[in-house]
Amino acid sequence: MSIAVGIVGATGYTGSELLRLLALHPDVELRAATSRDMAGQSVAGLFQHLRRHVDLAFVAPESAALKECDAVFFATPNGTAMRGAKELLDAGVRVIDLSADFRLRDAGEWQRWYGMEHASPSLLNEAVYGLPEVNRAALRSARLVANPGCYPTAVQLGFLPLLERGLVDQSRLIADAKSGASGAGRKAEVGLLLTEASESFKAYGVAGHRHLPEISQGLAAAAGKSIGLTFVPHLTPMIRGIHATLYAELTTAATAEDLRALYVERYAAEPFVDVMEPGLMPETRAVRGSNFCRLSIFIPQGGRTVVVLSVIDNLVKGAAGQAVQNFNIMFGLDEQAGLSAIALQP
Repeated sequence: MSIAVGIVGATGYTGSELLRLLALHPDVELRAATSRDMAGQSVAGLFQHLRRHVDLAFVAPESAALKECDAVFFATPNGTAMRGAKELLDAGVRVIDLSADFRLRDAGEWQRWYGMEHASPSLLNEAVYGLPEVNRAALRSARLVANPGCYPTAVQLGFLPLLERGLVDQSRLIADAKSGASGAGRKAEVGLLLTEASESFKAYGVAGHRHLPEISQGLAAAAGKSIGLTFVPHLTPMIRGIHATLYAELTTAATAEDLRALYVERYAAEPFVDVMEPGLMPETRAVRGSNFCRLSIFIPQGGRTVVVLSVIDNLVKGAAGQAVQNFNIMFGLDEQAGLSAIALQP
């Protein structure tokens, strides 16, 4: 089985990760990789790690035979996929969007957070939110998938079991999250320069981050009611990785062992969620380059505050890897196809 795939916006970090993962996917034929600025240049010329794996040249989006593909990934800035998805869907192409264009259900809410009018509001209700651990059944028949953001993936996977069972006060959730610099994308920006970001640590988006409504939407669905979330992201001096420390107050008596058993049960059939043994704390380097989310659960000092540690690679499970996982589900493939890489250490 050979599935023709195109990637729109293949020169960014998520685009290059898609190329890396799909190049070794047993069921994929890479048909097109688009870039306006790099059109005509070889993919391997820009990304040397893909030499002898990807024999393609970048093409302008207008020149790419995207309608001849079975699936197209949009690894583009916000605002691009919502203008190009409908034409591809009408041609029978299945679309996986790695931007935020289809993650929020409400077009007005999207405009509020992203500062532009939504170009395809009619597609918002059709788009399936691509968190496999929640929406696997819907993904199997999806035409359009909204791939989750990196912070939302780590935070939701950490909180879901507690909210689904109604074990915590859903109105007072806290997510203290840290990301490597690649989460900001492949762009020139002063705050991301080595001399600015190295040996430093800072919070940002404290007053309100764009991922907040996405996280809240998913957690409210899990809880079956509205939730209250304080979400504070931070930039850390590393390239890859997200570490989310999550806090919630128990509304019923439970031990850390009880909660770990709940998490083990909830994620028992999930190939990319690893609930760690008691006392172990996940590290970002333990998921670097892999599609895993690793979780640990604690109740410090035997109190009523649950602390969940959740780590992912923001470019893999937080972006391109999860997109490939969704692709596998959509096409009835082995869910782990192309995603079997072990994390890189050191």
